Amino acid sequence: MMQTDCIFCKIIAGQIPCYKVLENDYALAFLDIGPISTGHTLLIPKTHVDRIDQCPPDILAQTAQVLPQLAHAVAAAVNAPAFNILCNNGSAAGQVVRHLHFHIIPRQEKDGVFTQWPAFKYPEGKADMLCQKIIENLKK
Repeated sequence: MMQTDCIFCKIIAGQIPCYKVLENDYALAFLDIGPISTGHTLLIPKTHVDRIDQCPPDILAQTAQVLPQLAHAVAAAVNAPAFNILCNNGSAAGQVVRHLHFHIIPRQEKDGVFTQWPAFKYPEGKADMLCQKIIENLKK
């Protein structure tokens, strides 16, 4: 299903050009037009869905099936020893285009990308309480 106002749906339909690196019946991968590293590639399902938690499992599986091979090919193309795979879900998480997509971001040692992980420690008892809430939500 295509959303008429979705830029990624327009790319899938061929209405907007892209630097396509992979396409099959279920997924499309292309170079990001605003890369944060050389080779930054996006992988999207051809079916429009906003977020991973709204994605039917079969569509997610079909899309993710090509992720290992694609990540390897992208990293090898730019001689990157490492890569990040990111999926932003919702605007608060940095999602700009509301169509599920995975970023494959090739990485080099000390490249300045994601230089700090904002980790913290839970206050006493918070992790136990949070764990129980998550377990309860999984039952819904």
